[in-house]
Amino acid sequence: MGDGSLDIARADPAKVQKIVDVLMDQVERGIDIQGNAYSLFQTAILLEDKVRQRTRRLETVLHELERSHRELSQAQAQTETAKTRLMDAVESISEGFAHFDADDRLVLCNSKFIECWSGAADIREAVRPGVTFRELSRWTVENGLVEVGGDQEEWLRDRLYRHSNPSDPLIVHLTSGRWLQIRERQTHTGDTVGIYADITDIKLGEERRRERELAEKSALLQSTLDNLPQGVSVFDKQARLVAWNDRFADLLELPDWLVRPGACFADYLHYRIERGDCGAETDLIIAARTERTRRSQPIKSEQMLANGTFLEVRCDPMPSGGFVITYTDVTDLKLATSQLKEAKQSLERRVAERTAELTALNAKLRREIFERAQVEDALRLAKAEAEAANLSKTRFFAGANHDLLQPLNAARLFVSALAERPLGEKERAFAGQIDQALRNVEALLRTLLDISKLDAGAVSARLADFPVGDLLGRLADEFSPVAAEAGLDLIFVPSAQVVCSDPALLTRVIRNFLANAIRYTPGGRVLLGCRRKGAVLRIAVCDTGVGIADAVLGEVFEEFRQLGPPAEARGKGVGLGLAIVKRLARVLGHPIGVRSQPGKGSTFFIDVPFGTRSCVAVAEHVRTVPVGDLAGTLAVVIEDHEAVRCGMGELLQGWGCAVITAADGRSALIELARAARPPGIVIADYHLEQGATGLAAVADIHCAYGPVPALIVTADRRREVLEDVHRQGVRVLHKPIKPAKLRALVSHLLSPGRTPPVQGP
Repeated sequence: MGDGSLDIARADPAKVQKIVDVLMDQVERGIDIQGNAYSLFQTAILLEDKVRQRTRRLETVLHELERSHRELSQAQAQTETAKTRLMDAVESISEGFAHFDADDRLVLCNSKFIECWSGAADIREAVRPGVTFRELSRWTVENGLVEVGGDQEEWLRDRLYRHSNPSDPLIVHLTSGRWLQIRERQTHTGDTVGIYADITDIKLGEERRRERELAEKSALLQSTLDNLPQGVSVFDKQARLVAWNDRFADLLELPDWLVRPGACFADYLHYRIERGDCGAETDLIIAARTERTRRSQPIKSEQMLANGTFLEVRCDPMPSGGFVITYTDVTDLKLATSQLKEAKQSLERRVAERTAELTALNAKLRREIFERAQVEDALRLAKAEAEAANLSKTRFFAGANHDLLQPLNAARLFVSALAERPLGEKERAFAGQIDQALRNVEALLRTLLDISKLDAGAVSARLADFPVGDLLGRLADEFSPVAAEAGLDLIFVPSAQVVCSDPALLTRVIRNFLANAIRYTPGGRVLLGCRRKGAVLRIAVCDTGVGIADAVLGEVFEEFRQLGPPAEARGKGVGLGLAIVKRLARVLGHPIGVRSQPGKGSTFFIDVPFGTRSCVAVAEHVRTVPVGDLAGTLAVVIEDHEAVRCGMGELLQGWGCAVITAADGRSALIELARAARPPGIVIADYHLEQGATGLAAVADIHCAYGPVPALIVTADRRREVLEDVHRQGVRVLHKPIKPAKLRALVSHLLSPGRTPPVQGP
């Protein structure tokens, strides 16, 4: 009880009294009717505990209330301090400041803002917290504080738009003559803050500087006009005089009342007409001229003054709407022109007299020159016709080669496909005869093509140093079986000499020599060898054949000349091999020749210059390509010629391939999509319809299916075509296609671990 009494004594007396009253009321209610003393004692103890607990709670609440009151007082003090500092800061700004909330109502502004709008009306009555920006702007316009320069409502709409979408600073001209620069920005809460700066001094400075610059330009313009040799007058868009020089007044002898600022152009024209400078021009013509100059149409004319002075007058429009008239004194030029005209007429008479004399003297010479020219023209025409005929023949063979080889290639493919099928002995013999006939036609076409290329200059020699023994050894190995089949002995004499020539072209020359020697030697032997002949190495092919008569020995290198008698030569060629040899030797620059005795044999030779052994390139070993199994391979044939396309398909199917044929790359892709499997190899003709190429078709397939092995077949042997094919990393095979070579190349391209094709032609 002692502790409770102390706590109650420290509490507020009124509160304690109220608590005691409540407790007593509860005690009185708790006394039972009998007034049991023990019950009273027990109730008093419980009441004391409750009073102590309530008193402690009241003390805790009072402490919390005191702490909250102190913190609230501190926060109010800080807020007042911040507000005071903010107002001091806003007032310290040298420009006007205004803050509008998100509802565009004025929150606060400084005194500079009110000073910026000082004028005939006092803006203080409109500037009050809560006023909207729209109301404040309309008040400034309606009370004449702002120069709107037009419709007030339009100005207000533009001002409100720029206030809602602030970007660049806004310049406002006040009726008091001052200028304000307004920069407005929006905060992240949607409020708008505006800074109003008085830029009157800057504007006045700019105007003074502009006036000074205009004065300087005017002085410079006037100085320039005064130093021009022409008379110059400048009229504004109202056709009133604004600038001129003294030369203008002197040339036209104008009175002072016409040479003054603001003088009318119409008065100037009237004065000149009355004085007789422009002739009898009417007022209508004057008005028309004035109207044309106002429409900015240039005018240029020549006029003669009453004193005989000639003037060149030019009127040019100005961008501002006015025009400039220049007057140039051309009297001396007119006089000089007249004098030159008289001198010209005199000279023309003298020239005509001398020309007549020279014409008579040169008539005979012209006739002689004409006769000689006719003779020369006839000779040139005959030569041109001969060259054109030869070139036309060459171009015909070169151009027709592709069209001739296409059906031949198709026939070869069909014959090869037929030979792959089981046939009877008679049918197989017929197929072999057809194939041999096609081979003969192919050889003839290739020979004609070679001649046309050589005549057209399409073949060039690539000279290199190489050992001639390797070349001759390969040819001896090549022709040994042919000679043995013909019952001849082929004797080869090796050589270690190094020559400088084109190996490919030289090989063709010697191959023709060997083929002719074996063809026209009924029995005996053929010798292939070489020996030194001065500064060259002579490579010779000697035979023990029928020989050549002396009368026709000089014709053996001409076209369609055969070596033996007609009966013996029949069926042994058409006589073009040695004609090709002659052209190849001319390309190489190597002399060729022949020695022969009828009945004893002939010797054909070519003289090749020696080379340098140190420049011999190391030869690459050629790997034999095995022929693999093609069964199941999906082959895509792209060929625009239907017969060739069908023949190629039949041949590949005979080898066990699954074949898709198409006329172009797009059709091939469509067929591949239907097949739903990637291609194993692509065989495409180089020239397709409508200017397309097989290379482009192969590229499209590569884009769709990756780097599929590809082969280009073509009858076009031009170097640029071969370079184009090899540059794309694709192999090439020339038409007519030899089936064995095609199968070997396809097997090589499909073999795993194959080496990439060699780049270059």
